[in-house]
Amino acid sequence: MASGQQLSAIKGAKVLMVGAGGIGCELLKTLALSGFHDIHIIDMDTIEVSNLNRQFLFRQSHVGQSKAKVARDAVLRFRPNISITPYHANVKDSSFNVDFFKQFSVVLNGLDNLDARRHVNRLCLAADVPLVESGTTGFLGQVTVHIKGQTECYECQPKPAPKTYPVCTITSTPSKMKGVVKDPDLLSIDHHGTGFVHCIVWAKDLLFAKLFGDKKQDNDLNVRSNDAATSSDHSEDIFEPKKDEDIQQYANRVYDHVFGHNIQTALSNEETWKNRNKPRPIYVKEVLSDEPIQQNGNAEKSLVNDNLSSLSAMTYLGLKNPQDIWSLKENTRVFFAALKLFFSKRQKEIGNLTFDKDDSLAVEFVTAAANIRAASFNIPLHSLFEAKGIAGNIVHAVATTNAIIAGLIVIEAIKSYLDVAMWTCRVTCYNISGMKWTSFSVAGTDGVGMTYCLEHPSRKMLLMPVEPFEPNESCYVCSETPLLLEVNTNRAKLRDLVEKVVTSKLGMSLPLITHGSSLLYEVGDDLEEDEVANYAANLEKVLSELPYAITGGTIITVEDLQQELVCNINIKHREEFDEEKEPDGMVLHGWTPAPATEKNEDATDNNNGASTSSAAKPAADVMEADDELSIIEPGIETISAGGKKRKLSDVPNSEAPLDEKRAKKIPEKPESDGDVIVMLDDGNDDIRDSSTVV
Repeated sequence: MASGQQLSAIKGAKVLMVGAGGIGCELLKTLALSGFHDIHIIDMDTIEVSNLNRQFLFRQSHVGQSKAKVARDAVLRFRPNISITPYHANVKDSSFNVDFFKQFSVVLNGLDNLDARRHVNRLCLAADVPLVESGTTGFLGQVTVHIKGQTECYECQPKPAPKTYPVCTITSTPSKMKGVVKDPDLLSIDHHGTGFVHCIVWAKDLLFAKLFGDKKQDNDLNVRSNDAATSSDHSEDIFEPKKDEDIQQYANRVYDHVFGHNIQTALSNEETWKNRNKPRPIYVKEVLSDEPIQQNGNAEKSLVNDNLSSLSAMTYLGLKNPQDIWSLKENTRVFFAALKLFFSKRQKEIGNLTFDKDDSLAVEFVTAAANIRAASFNIPLHSLFEAKGIAGNIVHAVATTNAIIAGLIVIEAIKSYLDVAMWTCRVTCYNISGMKWTSFSVAGTDGVGMTYCLEHPSRKMLLMPVEPFEPNESCYVCSETPLLLEVNTNRAKLRDLVEKVVTSKLGMSLPLITHGSSLLYEVGDDLEEDEVANYAANLEKVLSELPYAITGGTIITVEDLQQELVCNINIKHREEFDEEKEPDGMVLHGWTPAPATEKNEDATDNNNGASTSSAAKPAADVMEADDELSIIEPGIETISAGGKKRKLSDVPNSEAPLDEKRAKKIPEKPESDGDVIVMLDDGNDDIRDSSTVV
């Protein structure tokens, strides 16, 4: 039991939660019931219908409202005497600076994207505030603690880069994707192989972007022929509506081009189809036979509460179940209906749209287009529900996993804030068939630790403790190690450096670039007009032609004023780059995203999704709600980016004692103090009816 002094300390702690989604809802409830009285929540999202199956603080009537504010009101109903301060805002807003973070005892992350996680990590380092990170995907989960100077920071180990696909591969044939798509999460979603994933990527990143995004972007959809004579009839911009052409005529022309002409052109290259099945061109007249599109009543009925993002082609056509698999004719009707609704109801947005998984009309259009292309290549069609999961890279969440992880977050938050000697957490695993108790302590550097929640028992445990890793000496974020940039200084512009390195790879929000004492570029609201014009002009200049030239051997300093992060970059001039392997035309060393690896079905089934290699294998970074998960197989030594061996803490079984080194860190405690009880079946079978108390 906690002493009065400990409970008083918990009551006096000031906690910042970032994210009020799947993990966040469980976490806020658990914090409130654990004695915390001063909680602040930041979340920029509003509640969607798809959130209601696991974010239990929200109800149907809350759809469209702020997650942070509704979560606060819900918890105050059963804990009215505590203080909860919500912020319906982006954590990257300038108001959430280092001084803001310094007021908190601990920061708890429940975010859903890499960029925001890196931003919070840097602010916590600058403010010297402990950060507890977390993530879940399906039945898997993890909690990690990051303390400046004691443990590695969130960025000490490489994270997966956003998944990209070569345009030449996307526009050719789905069968080629077998050697390209290596995202284990996409593979786990696409049960029919990578062919339909290819179709989704094609529909989302090429067709949707071309029709509704920036019309000027480079895109291979206009002409798919290498023969100038063949393509002469299609030399005009197919995606530009003609004068006096109605929406249906325009839609027919686009449909016949991308699903008919482009496929027909691809078939002309006989070498491509020697060892694979040929696709069939699909034209409107063959599918609809000049039938008019039958709509279900008025187009206005497809609009809910005047919310344009709720505009629905399914409602427009009278289709009801998103888990139904539409026929080719139905997909064609949805394609036309969605395109018609975009041009008639959302005309002002066209030219600036990007795909959003919460945009109903966008998801319907992408699903229909992907299915039509899949039909052409004889790939099984998918439902809207399945297609949305693939397009949004969604691994559907399990509420119980979120609850377990939320409990572990609170445990680590308490340990990182209070006297660790008083709060060494003990985990007890119960083996039902063997009737044996296995007890061990989750204690690492200064008592804090990392815990992995597994889908199947490993060493008869579902909760796997991992001793925290030391800071990586090669980390440019917490160890300030210089980076090396190979670039052609006579071709690359300052804009390329800013967009491809500073903001994209280094994740800086308000960058400032200097060469010696000379300022080359700065972003901020307090700049004078002449300064803004000067920096804008610098962006268009080649690096070697800047007022203070950047050439081989130059050292530039990049600083983010909001994150209080400073990074030195050594410049190395290089003439040529491989366009396929190095598409940016520059290579940054010292910042290396972990490559995605192909999923091993057997290894996943037997090892809780853990890596069977010698390195930790992070899951995909972009998932729907509760992502960013790195599952590591127990007992495997891993190699850090700095070249040092990283070993998971030894987890004792019922016969083996704790090793002496770790035992010295763990003070004697009564058996009931801070225990976590986990009931397990023997073996690796799924647990169908387990009781887990966290």
